[in-house]
Amino acid sequence: MYTRGGMQCSALRDLRCEGTLARGVSVTERIRVALAQIRPLLGEVSANLDKHLEWIETARAKEAELVVFPELGVTGYQVQDLTLDVARPLHHPQIQRLVRASTNVDVVFSFVEESESHLFYVTAVYASGGEVAGVHRKVYLPTYGMFDEGRYFAHGDGFRTFSTRFGRVGIMICEDAWHPSSPNLLALGGADLVILPSNSPARSVTDSRHFGSQAFWRQLVQTYAQIFGFNLAFVNRTGFEDGVNFFGGSVAVSAAGEFLAEAPKIEEALVFAEFDPSAVRRARYLSAVLRDERPEFVRRELSRLIRRNEEDGL
Repeated sequence: MYTRGGMQCSALRDLRCEGTLARGVSVTERIRVALAQIRPLLGEVSANLDKHLEWIETARAKEAELVVFPELGVTGYQVQDLTLDVARPLHHPQIQRLVRASTNVDVVFSFVEESESHLFYVTAVYASGGEVAGVHRKVYLPTYGMFDEGRYFAHGDGFRTFSTRFGRVGIMICEDAWHPSSPNLLALGGADLVILPSNSPARSVTDSRHFGSQAFWRQLVQTYAQIFGFNLAFVNRTGFEDGVNFFGGSVAVSAAGEFLAEAPKIEEALVFAEFDPSAVRRARYLSAVLRDERPEFVRRELSRLIRRNEEDGL
């Protein structure tokens, strides 16, 4: 059960709550999203869970319809040797508390997931109506420089969109977005909204307003939103962890590439943005990128490159 335009709606596709049948509610009604830029505590699952629940309630009280938390907000980022201590299966009571918290506001949260076969994933969950609507396991695990994810986690196996009351949603997690095929696959899967939880450190200074890494992320998410024509919520954590400073700087970007909201650097913040679903329709009309995409051609060329690399022993 959820509230939409003042009505109580019990299903994702309840026609009474959609379009002109919803007593004046338009299909272009805006979506109020809360970017929950928190500072998780490394390894402190219970404390982080309490913070999630507190911020969810605050966002709901301020009429948010969707709350998005950063990558590994439940566990902290550099878990490394703490992996066995912080990992939880999806059905774990602590994880299910967060799922149940989505009864009146949709929630995206991230944690270290343990599978039935005891593989460990960086996972993001989209919860709605007290149930799991979508799950994404991080596909690209950075294992270079300060990053060591490939040592502890298994790779996810794809980029899939799923239905929500706001249309089709897709998720990328941090490093996933550094591979252009990721947003392309989500766009081809019909994503109206892309959610991007992140743990990005503060690096260098390019100007008086932004860290270098922050400036890059702003450019990247704006470009993706404009090229592929979807709304995008980028939520990055903040605070220090094992000597690493995470810049925050979460943003909401429209399908037209407009920055709708931006969180401050360094500090925790709950920032609100309103996405207009009709912006996706306009963007897809004005841009021919998805219309003219040729998936079969791409598949053929990738197969050719794979065969060539195998023949060359690469």
